[in-house]
Amino acid sequence: MEGGVNVADKAEFKECLRLTWTQPYILQLVLSAGIGGLLFGYDTGVISGALLYIRDDFAAVEKSTLLRETIVSMAVAGAIVGAAFGGWMNDRFGRKPSIIIADALFFGGAMVMAFSPTPAVIIVGRVFVGLGVGMASMTAPLYISEASPARIRGALVSTNGLLITGGQFLAYLINLAFTKVPGTWRWMLGIAGVPALVQFILMLMLPESPRWLYRKGRKEEAAAILQKIYPAHDQVEQEIDAMRQSVEEEILLEGSIGEQGLIGKLRKALSSKVVRRGLMAGVIVQVAQQFVGINTVMYYSPTIVQLAGFASNNTAMALSLITSGLNAIGSIVSMFFVDRAGRRRLMLISLVGIVVWLAVLGGTFLGAAHHAPSVSDQETQLFANQTQTCPEFNPNVSWSCVNCLKAASTCGFCAHQQDKLLPGACLALNDASRRTCRADQREFYTEGCPNNFGWLALIGLGAYIVSYSPGMGTVPWIVNSEIYPLRFRGICGGIAAVANWVSNLIVTQTFLSLTKALGTSATFFLFCGVSFLALVIVFFTVPETKGLQFEEVERMLERKDYKPWKRYHGVSDVEPAKARENGLTTP
Repeated sequence: MEGGVNVADKAEFKECLRLTWTQPYILQLVLSAGIGGLLFGYDTGVISGALLYIRDDFAAVEKSTLLRETIVSMAVAGAIVGAAFGGWMNDRFGRKPSIIIADALFFGGAMVMAFSPTPAVIIVGRVFVGLGVGMASMTAPLYISEASPARIRGALVSTNGLLITGGQFLAYLINLAFTKVPGTWRWMLGIAGVPALVQFILMLMLPESPRWLYRKGRKEEAAAILQKIYPAHDQVEQEIDAMRQSVEEEILLEGSIGEQGLIGKLRKALSSKVVRRGLMAGVIVQVAQQFVGINTVMYYSPTIVQLAGFASNNTAMALSLITSGLNAIGSIVSMFFVDRAGRRRLMLISLVGIVVWLAVLGGTFLGAAHHAPSVSDQETQLFANQTQTCPEFNPNVSWSCVNCLKAASTCGFCAHQQDKLLPGACLALNDASRRTCRADQREFYTEGCPNNFGWLALIGLGAYIVSYSPGMGTVPWIVNSEIYPLRFRGICGGIAAVANWVSNLIVTQTFLSLTKALGTSATFFLFCGVSFLALVIVFFTVPETKGLQFEEVERMLERKDYKPWKRYHGVSDVEPAKARENGLTTP
């Protein structure tokens, strides 16, 4: 069996375009299932912009960092449960019902959020959406890979990955489109129900995965579906024969494990040195992928732009389009370089760039804080008769905009009318203060302070995304598809995926709290330090799997002199005695 993930090449993409054009059924099948990837990406991106307007509509959300984090992260928590439940549903009821249920959950969650009267109801809707995202994220690629022609399978699965980043970019565009519409965030969150409903209807007209049907003994149904995918009769026979061999091998491997329960399988897996080494590498890259802080950018991008000194919600969302676009481009770049540069090298280069640009971001925010305009008692008193000033402000104590925004009672900074860098006013954070400040042709800051460093922060943010996306953005998933013995791939891949989701939840639930407790610059320096630690750990624990077959990866991991930083070129590097011991021979 050939090792490695099926990374599509240029010829495969050309064949993919030709086949989908000449056989509309394949195009319908893939696009219908691929909407799941689009929904996954859309949900990641849409909340970042919607959160700005939810904050404006609900005073409790504006005053509570924890509540904002919970609104964002509950979808991640739901996705953890959805992914675990979806794995069982896939095997028990099939791929098609799993996608349909995921759509129903996503649509229901979108409607709940769109009509939410309180933040608590928004959180309930986020949980439902998360359940749908978790199920779709693992079911859609599986359905596409099992129900598409073998020669273009890699290209179609890669397309699903592109739809995720495309969904994120689409979310930012839709956020921007609804900024002037009454109900803003309700439209942003509710419109996600449309593609979910479309996919629900399309999936009702599509067949079950032929591989799942064959595995369940429904061979005639599987053959009928394959006849639609492969018009030529000989191709159908070849695919059925290949499927039979694959399913028999799968059953044989399951029998070789011996244990049927989850705990038993896990105990059997961890008793193997090969699995322990592979699992350590797989979990480390998945945790590192999240702990370098990527989802602080994807979930809080407009908020970070405001922290950089851009007060307007519209401006923050427009500038956030840059990060989403760069992330999509980086995913495409990765597809062309992952087999040329190698998995390990691409991750290490990516991490070096991440460390550098997080340090630049930390330094930029530090400079912005040091040069923040001061709070003037004279400016503040101009608003004393029109709105409430910040209760903590004492004219006898020197305050800057940073002190104002950190006030315990939650305050905002109203910039100087003529020059935002001149001393301004510190007001209580409420709608009256915001309206009064803006009516006087001033800008009202609630997240970051006015400064001349904002554009440097945006450049650093863009460079961070460019460093992350082609390497740490995609390679950890490829490594996890290659590094485990075939018989333990399911359980090990599941453990690594859960580690990724849980790490995502931790980062998402703590980012805003960290910026309040430590300051924005210290938070980015913290992520910089964690990323440097990840660079060191990845260097010493993750091997290169480029060009190795599955069996060769397994033999590499069982060597007595195994060193992750050493390059093994193939079977010839395996100790002959060890190879004979495992019933393997070196050519």
